[in-house]
Amino acid sequence: MNNYVFFALIATTGTWLVTALGAATVVFFKSQNQKSLNITLGFASGVMIAASFWSLLQPAIERAEQSAGLPAYLVASIGFLSGALFMWLSDKAVSFARKKTNTAPNKANEQFHRIIMLVLSITLHNIPEGLAVGVAFGALQGNNNGAENLAGAISVAVGIGLQNFPEGAAVSVPLRREGISRGKSFLFGQLSGMVEPLSGVLGALLVVYVETFLPYALSFAAGAMVLVAVHELIPECQQNQESQPYTATMGIVLGFTAMMLLDVMLG
Repeated sequence: MNNYVFFALIATTGTWLVTALGAATVVFFKSQNQKSLNITLGFASGVMIAASFWSLLQPAIERAEQSAGLPAYLVASIGFLSGALFMWLSDKAVSFARKKTNTAPNKANEQFHRIIMLVLSITLHNIPEGLAVGVAFGALQGNNNGAENLAGAISVAVGIGLQNFPEGAAVSVPLRREGISRGKSFLFGQLSGMVEPLSGVLGALLVVYVETFLPYALSFAAGAMVLVAVHELIPECQQNQESQPYTATMGIVLGFTAMMLLDVMLG
């Protein structure tokens, strides 16, 4: 295995482990306290919305500006709308499959539907992040300024790893909210980050081609995340909030702020 591909594998394995660490926070919820779960679900929504811009759309626009293809704003718009459309079609496919199996809509089926949409959106988000790390390390091959660029590649991996901590929680905590056991919530949460080592190796191997495709992949994941956050998570966290209507809303604001700070500070 090429050394730089191996480095990409090691780096993205690290980012996956940080995702697992974030997902492990679900063990602190011994019981389903409505208020705390609404706050954390709102926090997860804020994380996803902030990550969709600073982790995905902004890098997509910057990379698209460096290429000689379509205008950057068009690349980002195409990818973003495609991601939202993909999640909408996935929603329709799940509903269609349920009807074909003659399964009547009930609470359990709706719960399963939300779980699929949530895990799928975060997993899609992790694919371009893994690609970004792989590209950063793969681009080191044949580069004369190796030490500086190696530091840059490491900083990309560290930045994405730190961002993955709240993203792991963004999967496991909502699943716990749905009544899933802590063990299974953790399992699904860390599984959403398992795609990063795979996509990291792919990015390093196909760095030339991925550089062209990456802006579309980044903005695609952003569209998927925003649709799920707005359509699924935010309405869910706002339920049963008559007595404290701003509890979940402050969770959204705090999640957005935390993710924004991480992204901006780490560049």
